[in-house]
Amino acid sequence: MRRHAVFALLICLPVLASCAIVPWFKRTPQQTPMQEATAKPATASVTAKRAQVLMGTMVEITAVAPNEILAQAALSAGFREIRRLEALLSTWIKTSELSMVNQAAGQEPVGVSEETFALLKRALEVADYTEGGFNIAIGPAVRLWNIPEAPHIPSDMELEIAAQYVDYHNIHLNPTRRTVLLEKPGMKIDVGGIGKGFAAEKAAAVMREVGATGGLVAVSGDFRVFGKRADGTAWPIGIRHPRRDGAILATLDSTDEAVSTSGDYERFFIKGGIRFHHILDPETLKPARLCQSVTVVAPDATWADALATGLFVMGPVKGMVLIERLGFGAVIVDAQGGVSISSRLHNRVRMVP
Repeated sequence: MRRHAVFALLICLPVLASCAIVPWFKRTPQQTPMQEATAKPATASVTAKRAQVLMGTMVEITAVAPNEILAQAALSAGFREIRRLEALLSTWIKTSELSMVNQAAGQEPVGVSEETFALLKRALEVADYTEGGFNIAIGPAVRLWNIPEAPHIPSDMELEIAAQYVDYHNIHLNPTRRTVLLEKPGMKIDVGGIGKGFAAEKAAAVMREVGATGGLVAVSGDFRVFGKRADGTAWPIGIRHPRRDGAILATLDSTDEAVSTSGDYERFFIKGGIRFHHILDPETLKPARLCQSVTVVAPDATWADALATGLFVMGPVKGMVLIERLGFGAVIVDAQGGVSISSRLHNRVRMVP
């Protein structure tokens, strides 16, 4: 269920390989270029930015702090936290806790850290909320399709076999002993649809502890913002158009929240005129077909990341009902390109002509 949800950050960050970065600021009519260059800053805060490849994607962090030392310290703390979590959660690292859990499937419970246990607990909660649309047990099917590394269209027989191992109810968490048991041999957990949001949330928290007054953590298409920019304004974020390469569908200003998108346009291949993408429907184990993209705005990046995938599978009707019930925000582009905006975002989202 690993997926790239692509946003366009409308600020001067280094260009992400998977994101369209669009300048969004206009010069004040009264200011000349020389006046802009010589104008005094409105605040004493400084901004620092840095990018690294972690969790199999480009991670960009921006920190706002009272001085350069604190800003750089916040950046280092954020990257260090994401690197630490990657060592626990990546199923591509053989020594990670989740790899150990997968290796022990059908054999015995495996003790895990507090962070890993909390992530798995939240994942199962979202699975229930989304009626199984979000499902971390879908690992065997994800490996079958292997998008985009070595795309393969599985046969019906292959999918039928994989279906025996993707029931998330067979993931058992023991809070007393803090252990995880996969009931059947062959089961595999895949946290690609929630792990990046979890890492972004944790990174933002340690940045605040170090002294950052504002910041933005971008882990692929999962964004966690807190505070404001150095000039006191909100963080402008753009939602990529799912069918127009490099184009922005809509924009919104964001502070102290998470914004995450799941789309069928980043990791996919086309065969016989059909688009096969990486967001699988746990019912069919084939690419979900009801949406082109789903953007979720929530107070927590873990929720936003997982719900974006879950709503994509549920479709625009059921997905919007759920997001309204939870009190979060969503922008859903259905299979035909129609756009639905939740009530909490009606006055915030600006569609781009």
